Amino acid sequence: MNRDEGRILVVGGAGYIGSHLLKCLNKKAYATVTLDNLSNGHADAVGSGRLVVGDMGDMELIEQLLSSERFDAVMHFASFIQVGESVRNPAAYYHNNFVLTKQLMDALLRHGIQRFIFSSTAAVYGIPSKDSLTEEHPCQPINPYGRSKWMVEQLLRDYDAAYGLKSVSLRYFNAAGADPDGELGERHDPETHLIPLALRAAAGTGAPLTVHGADYPTPDGSCIRDYIHVTDLAEAHALALRYLLDGGSSHALNLGNGQGYSVFEILHAIEAVTGNAVPHQIGVRRAGDPARLVADATLAQKILGWTPQHSELHTLLTDAWRWEKKGGAVAPPYP
Repeated sequence: MNRDEGRILVVGGAGYIGSHLLKCLNKKAYATVTLDNLSNGHADAVGSGRLVVGDMGDMELIEQLLSSERFDAVMHFASFIQVGESVRNPAAYYHNNFVLTKQLMDALLRHGIQRFIFSSTAAVYGIPSKDSLTEEHPCQPINPYGRSKWMVEQLLRDYDAAYGLKSVSLRYFNAAGADPDGELGERHDPETHLIPLALRAAAGTGAPLTVHGADYPTPDGSCIRDYIHVTDLAEAHALALRYLLDGGSSHALNLGNGQGYSVFEILHAIEAVTGNAVPHQIGVRRAGDPARLVADATLAQKILGWTPQHSELHTLLTDAWRWEKKGGAVAPPYP
C-alpha cells in the first residue's frame, strides 16, 4: 500500500480540530481510522479515512478495533471542552475526560501500542502569573475542565515511567479559523467561540455578540487571547506524530502564535474582513477568565520544528469568513 507512513487511530476525529488533522494526515500518506460517536462531530468531515461510529467508553468496541488492526499510534480528540458546562456538571467531565481516557490508555497497553497524542489545553495553567506562558509555568487549573486535562497529563507521565507509553500532550490556546480550501470549519452546536459568533453577528445571521467584560487591566479593557489557526494545529499534531514514530520522548507542548489580540481588536479586524460592523453588547465578566492568556511556543518549535504558517490574524479571519459565507454550520447560507 502507498500509505506507508503508519496506521493511526484518531479518537474523536470527526470534530473541528480532529477533522483538520485527518485531512493533514491523509495528505501525508498515513492510513487513518476514526472512532467518533458523532455527538459533536460530523461524518462528512472525516474525508477519505474509515469512520467507525461508536463511543470511546465502549470497551468491547475498543477491544475489537485494537484486535482487528495494528495501529502505530493513537490520537485523542474526544474530550468535553466547555468550561462553564464543566462547572455545572463536573461528574460528566471527570468521567469522559479522565476515566474514559484512562480506560483507553489501559487498552493501548494491553495491545502493545506505545505512542499516544493527547489534545490538552492552556486551561491547565489556571490564572497566569506572566504575560507569556512557557511550559514551566505552574499548572493550577481553576475549573473541572482544566483539572480533568491536567489529571490526564499527570497520568501520562506516570504511564511513561511505569509502562513506557510515550506521549505528546499539546496544550492549545485558542483554536480558530477554517480549512483554507473551504472544505472544513467550525460546526459546534451550540457555538461558543468568539470568532464564529462575531462573524455571524456581523453577517446578520446571528445574535449580537456579548463581550464578557470590558473592565480588564488591558489597553482597551477586553480580554487578550492567543489565536492559532486550526490548520497550524493540525500540522503540529502531524509533526508530534512523526516525532513519536521516530522514537521521540514524552513532552507537553504549548501551541499558540505568541501574539495576543483583545476581543475588541478581533471585532475591528472582522469589520475589515467582512465590511460589516459587529453588533455587540457588554456583559459581565465570566468567572475565572484571566485578562491575558498568550503562549510561548518556543519549545514546540525546538522539539517539533513547528512554526505557525496561517495564524496571522487577517489570514485566520479570512479563512473563517470564507467558511461562514459558504454556509458553515449556519442556515440559511449567506447571500
